[in-house]
Amino acid sequence: MAAPMRLLVRRVIRLSHRNIHVSAAGASGRSGCCWGTSPCRCFSDDRNTHFGFETVPEAEKAKRVYKVFENVAQKYDVMNDAMSLGIHRLWKDTLLHVMHPQPGARLLDVGGGTGDIAFRFLEYVCSQQERQKRRATRSMQTPSWQDISNNYSTEDEDGPRESRAVVCDINKEMLKVGKQKADSMGIGAGLSWVVGDAEELPFDDDQFDIYTIAFGIRNVTHIDQALQEALRVLKPGGRFMCLEFSKVTNPVLARLYDAYSFQMIPVLGEVIAGDWKSYQYLVESIRKFPDQEEFKHMIEDAGFYCVQYYNFTGGVVALHSGFKL
Repeated sequence: MAAPMRLLVRRVIRLSHRNIHVSAAGASGRSGCCWGTSPCRCFSDDRNTHFGFETVPEAEKAKRVYKVFENVAQKYDVMNDAMSLGIHRLWKDTLLHVMHPQPGARLLDVGGGTGDIAFRFLEYVCSQQERQKRRATRSMQTPSWQDISNNYSTEDEDGPRESRAVVCDINKEMLKVGKQKADSMGIGAGLSWVVGDAEELPFDDDQFDIYTIAFGIRNVTHIDQALQEALRVLKPGGRFMCLEFSKVTNPVLARLYDAYSFQMIPVLGEVIAGDWKSYQYLVESIRKFPDQEEFKHMIEDAGFYCVQYYNFTGGVVALHSGFKL
């Protein structure tokens, strides 16, 4: 079934389940004012969630998050350097070393509009490919008859499968910035850009070897739904990897980090990007995100196995990993 049709079917099923849930709740919890024929306003199918420290309807959160990233897109990379003192680059480099992708791997980077993970992925697999070629060249300098025979018998007319990275982001402005960066860096081969929602990915099942989402999942309205989508689009044996701000484990560092986050980051946002409100939300969203153990259990509940996490910089950031069996 084509991806758009599958997306439509999943959306219809999800809406029907939500309506059943709301109807059941209304039937069991109505007060006396709701039993007439007139419309009842005691209950609404609008559910609430958090937008930073603010409570908002779920439908409103998606719009407000979109606006935040639309506002910060042009200064996103500069602000990342300023807020983390450049350490975010080391976190992302470590993600790739833990991932250790091999030539031919297919990556889906969700919420990766500016392309940082995808660019690193393509560079890493290219270096792995060059390393394999050098090893093959050394091994074939004095080949045996068996080596020559195996070389001819295993030749593939189409060549090895190309590694590909698909950057999927719901925000068009973030993707625009990512495409501009790719053009300036001369990166084009093996790279695709797709507008899509983490909760309803526009891809068929079992398509990717690796799914990454870096500093994005805390902005998703239904995290459990995004995790289910990650499981669906990964191939059996595929790996889920999430880099996200987490709970600082050292009490002294935690106090310093809190003071820096709440006092300095909104100020930097105003000075560099002219937008302190968006960065105030980003700081608050970090505080609302589950800690390492709780998020680990959420990943396991979604159906992933061998789930583990690695703390970076004393727990300021955690890398979560799991596999689809």
